[in-house]
Amino acid sequence: MSDWWCEHAWLGGDTVADGVTVSVDDGAIVAVRPDSPPTGTVLHGLVIPGLANAHSHAFHRALRSRTQRDRGSFWTWRTLMYAVAQRLTPDTYRALARAVYAEMALAGITAVGEFHYLHHDGAGRRYADPNAMGHALIDAATAAGLRLTLLDTCYLSSGIDGAGLEDGPQRRFGDGDADRWAQRVDALRAPESVTIGAAIHSVRAVPADQMGTVADWAARRNAPLHIHSSEQTGEVERCLAVHGCTPTALMRDHGVLGARTTAVHATHLTERDVADLTGSATGVCFCPTTERDLGDGIGPAGALIDGTFSLGSDSHAVVDLFEEARAVELDERLYRRERGLFPAARLLGCATVDGHRALGRSDAGVLRVGARADLVAVDLNSVRTAGGGPTPETVVFAAGAADVTDVVIDGRPVVVDRTHVDVPDTGAALTAAIRAVLEDR
Repeated sequence: MSDWWCEHAWLGGDTVADGVTVSVDDGAIVAVRPDSPPTGTVLHGLVIPGLANAHSHAFHRALRSRTQRDRGSFWTWRTLMYAVAQRLTPDTYRALARAVYAEMALAGITAVGEFHYLHHDGAGRRYADPNAMGHALIDAATAAGLRLTLLDTCYLSSGIDGAGLEDGPQRRFGDGDADRWAQRVDALRAPESVTIGAAIHSVRAVPADQMGTVADWAARRNAPLHIHSSEQTGEVERCLAVHGCTPTALMRDHGVLGARTTAVHATHLTERDVADLTGSATGVCFCPTTERDLGDGIGPAGALIDGTFSLGSDSHAVVDLFEEARAVELDERLYRRERGLFPAARLLGCATVDGHRALGRSDAGVLRVGARADLVAVDLNSVRTAGGGPTPETVVFAAGAADVTDVVIDGRPVVVDRTHVDVPDTGAALTAAIRAVLEDR
């Protein structure tokens, strides 16, 4: 058993306690004692539960600073994304993801949901190990110390009309049909720290009559199920043209919605879409920094935030869950032209407990007995946070990823004094991994 003494600790809601000793045994919290004298390892600043990044495409990290050079849209951005996807091998994928997950740990992220659709080789052929790319991600997360929910993604078509996959990188994504996808995922093997979940890439990428196969697979295993949904207006318009309904309605009619499901982005929704999501207890995951980077739009946070509302860094234009949390409020202010719409404690809950719930972990994201021992110390004396005091408002509206000083995951120190224990030069690791897949770009 070990003790961690927190100068200040956020215990949920508006409760911030001083001098909190968190006792840990076998990776779980066994005692939380406020107003206690220093003992064990000291964590200065405000300690919060581990952050959960509910939506990640690890290899997109290679695109940062490169897709900002030109004008365009999601579709022009996708061109460079596909170029990176075409070059990755299991070895380069492992190296890149390890560095990206280390960057996440430095930002206070203790669990990540990897939306994984890059399955096969450059010609679309299965590797000798059909899950070589998935195992590369598992290895990477383990090496970086993060808990991983691998959302193995079904991707079968190139458009809402069910057209076949395009020649080129898309061939890497497909298994032929949903049954063969399920057979491959059934063969995945992972350590206890990894949860195997499922994803339907989008209504563009899985024909409507095969969505149910993926949803049934997840239901039988009580596994999380994620889907990109209503990210662009073009997707909604095309779905209306082909199916006569919105993507959310199509998901409803094919058994995709439910309490284990997370609709990622959920940007362009009708009132009926909102009712379908909330009425089925379907969660949502907003990724504000990516949604603004791609010019996708602002989703209806106010109508959805009372449910399971998680956050993701998605394309990793920014890896900073504090920024994602405050963007939910700030984007809503721009839309409504009002301030103070969502309490800071609620936004911090989105980044912690809701995120872990979306990843299939109900035992994380809180500082209480029985929860996973994930502790994130936030510096209260940086140029960004100085003067704010130990409050949720300081964390959400002032702090950034650079203010995270120490991170404990499952009771193990992963970041100490702003340095990753196992990937000490994370910047160099990122540089090398990105050069390996973009050396001539």
